[in-house]
Amino acid sequence: MIKLIPILIITIIPSTMVMQSFTLFIKQGTTLDRRMGHHFAIPPASLLAVIVIFMLISIVVYDRAFVPVIRSYTKNPRGITILQRLGVGLTLHVIVMVIASLVERKRLNVARENNLLGLHDALPLTIFALFPQFALAGVADSFVEIAKMEFFYDQAPEGMKSLGASLSTTSLGLGGFVSAFILSTVADITQRHGHKGWILNNLNISRLDYYYAFMVVLSLLNLICFMFVAKFYVYNDVRKSNPSLEKNPSPSQNNSKISQSTPQ
Repeated sequence: MIKLIPILIITIIPSTMVMQSFTLFIKQGTTLDRRMGHHFAIPPASLLAVIVIFMLISIVVYDRAFVPVIRSYTKNPRGITILQRLGVGLTLHVIVMVIASLVERKRLNVARENNLLGLHDALPLTIFALFPQFALAGVADSFVEIAKMEFFYDQAPEGMKSLGASLSTTSLGLGGFVSAFILSTVADITQRHGHKGWILNNLNISRLDYYYAFMVVLSLLNLICFMFVAKFYVYNDVRKSNPSLEKNPSPSQNNSKISQSTPQ
């Protein structure tokens, strides 16, 4: 179990990225034009459904299209290894935060150009500007979360599979605490010495684009650490972790032994 701890620590950072979807991404949506037609306004929190939809779509595409094609090259029944799948998800999380930073910069430019800097001012920018970051977050989660569950369960020792499976949700819970800590720390530090600060109640005068850029750097450092750990990680031998597979012969082997012991 000890060799799983570095991967557990590394998966905390992508879990903090997940928390952004439930907090800051939604708060951004409250400042945008949510109208769809003349009689309907899109609830900002409903954008979370985009994450779920794209997660389900990407899982199907991965299993039905990607794995059969790549399996012929890698000769791996999974297509790619579990850690490779996790690495793809971590890379996508970096791209998500890059997109989020660029979209936020565009949103702030619209606010300044139209002099809409009040706390409750709605900007003339459609809420669908947030769609790419929500959609790609769903794709990234389909790689990271499934890889986490497979890795911690598969690599946990026999008799500790339940504990291993719980580590995937543990990293998600820890990510929530780390996300809150990073958010409050950045907000506090950037307001010192009379500065306006990056994260304020009024998003129209905040600098969330800087905060998202900081998360990009943090994600890149985490990805580099992951690549180093994954390079030296040695997978468990399934046959050693399941000695019953060798101790219990197959029915065909039993039949051959019986035929040999039977006098001719």
